[in-house]
Amino acid sequence: MPQHTFILNGRAVTAEVEDDVRLLWVLRDVLDVTGPKYGCGVGVCRACTSHINGRAFTPCTVPVKDIAPTDEITTIEGLPATVGRDLHPLQEAWLDLDIAQCGYCQPGQIMTAVAQVRRAREEGREIDEAELDEIRNICRCGTYNRIREAIVAGARRMP
Repeated sequence: MPQHTFILNGRAVTAEVEDDVRLLWVLRDVLDVTGPKYGCGVGVCRACTSHINGRAFTPCTVPVKDIAPTDEITTIEGLPATVGRDLHPLQEAWLDLDIAQCGYCQPGQIMTAVAQVRRAREEGREIDEAELDEIRNICRCGTYNRIREAIVAGARRMP
């Protein structure tokens, strides 16, 4: 069986799986990283959103063969280490504003939001209302207004 090596949450990992296995299943079933959730399997709900080389992506849509050994995959479990704290500022904002109800979509929501805030910062500005509208992660509980508030509050705290 093929071996696939990449960087996961700051450390090199190797998984022995077939080339066509989606990265989400490698993360969850082989590497026991369960923060990214399975929702739809086609990248629509975005419950599995993680980062690849700092950019948001949906691992449910990516075969593990497409991940290079130098690719850095960050899941919600590894997000705090990106800022050297116990929790990322957006995670703190989520707790402060009591966002989660069922909590299922929250890892993907946070990972998408962090990527959006970083992208805006790379362009020398803060996240705006139009970019908040672009965050299309599905939340079955409908906490969208509180999610938006937490993104803005957390963005203020991000380095």
